[in-house]
Amino acid sequence: MKESYVGIGVVGAGAIGVRSALMHFVLPDVQDRARIVAVCDPVVDRAKAAAEKYNVASYYASFEELLKDDNVDMITLCSPIGLHYQQAVAALNAGKHIHCNKTVTTSVAECDSLMELAAKKNLNIVPSPGMMMMPHNQRIRRAVLEGRIGEVTMAIAGGSGGQTYHIGEPYRHGDDILTNTNPTWYFKKPGGGPMYDVTVYFLHILTGILGPVKRLSAFSGQRVKEYEFRGEKITNETDDSTLINLDFGGNLHGICYAVPMGDLGLTVGGFTPIIIGGKGKLMGAKLGDDSLIYDGDYEPNVNAEHKALPENHVFADIMQTVDRIRTGKPTIVTMDHARHVIDIIESGYASAATGKTITLAPTAFAPLPLDALAKIKD
Repeated sequence: MKESYVGIGVVGAGAIGVRSALMHFVLPDVQDRARIVAVCDPVVDRAKAAAEKYNVASYYASFEELLKDDNVDMITLCSPIGLHYQQAVAALNAGKHIHCNKTVTTSVAECDSLMELAAKKNLNIVPSPGMMMMPHNQRIRRAVLEGRIGEVTMAIAGGSGGQTYHIGEPYRHGDDILTNTNPTWYFKKPGGGPMYDVTVYFLHILTGILGPVKRLSAFSGQRVKEYEFRGEKITNETDDSTLINLDFGGNLHGICYAVPMGDLGLTVGGFTPIIIGGKGKLMGAKLGDDSLIYDGDYEPNVNAEHKALPENHVFADIMQTVDRIRTGKPTIVTMDHARHVIDIIESGYASAATGKTITLAPTAFAPLPLDALAKIKD
């Protein structure tokens, strides 16, 4: 590690690499702790453009070249989900710490392999999405634990993708190489589709609030066969319509869904669930009429400048990795939690294929205790 800061390599100069990493790490508040020192992209002109715009010392056409850079202490994987596992294995074997964007892997077996390798190499791997770092999600969990809506009777959450987000995303419709990235990967296996890319957020929130899922059953299939992006036809290979029935134990049930298009889910208070209780409900991050999102709510390492930029929640996750490397500070954003969510997604697809209810394996993931949660105003 150079001087006192962590050197970060950005893997992928597409939409997420630019917005979650490059845009944030040029701000002055992080320079003493972390700096982006390299970026790679298979479209080398994109990597070059990113390096020039964001004052990055080195750019590469391949991931392998970036891993050879001794100035890189950690990487942030901003590549398509289907590449995460093989790239993470290579990075750990090269001695690099990892922040990995969601979803970390597409299977529990792959996730277990990464966790074992990281432990063996004494390296950190921190996943996204760290949804329970958000103060309002902590307050929702506090409201549940304190019985403010009575006995919880059901919960529902989910999201959409495809046309509404990846196809229509304004950032992909620019005129330069950094703002016209093609989203075709999102519609291809492995790793494409709204479960891995969008509903993963909701599953982290639901389990972070209510705890691990014990068993599930699901329906899943493909609703939309083809999309169009800037005149190009994209054939969809993924399941884009999935509904999972979740059993949290004690006859507490919930539903999590993924749909191909429309605003369903994304407009319910900004990635917040609906939780119904015997005395009230939590909906749109509101407890009755009172919002649980307070002025000045920031995740760790996020200030007003970062909050004004896109993907500031991913920046917060990246900084969890930086803090782990520099100080050994523990983080509530854990691979155990990510593994459990991956198990739900993988088992959901298996249930839909077989028509069977699936009991999930025991998990080491435990939700935050009451004394660790953000407070609610009285």
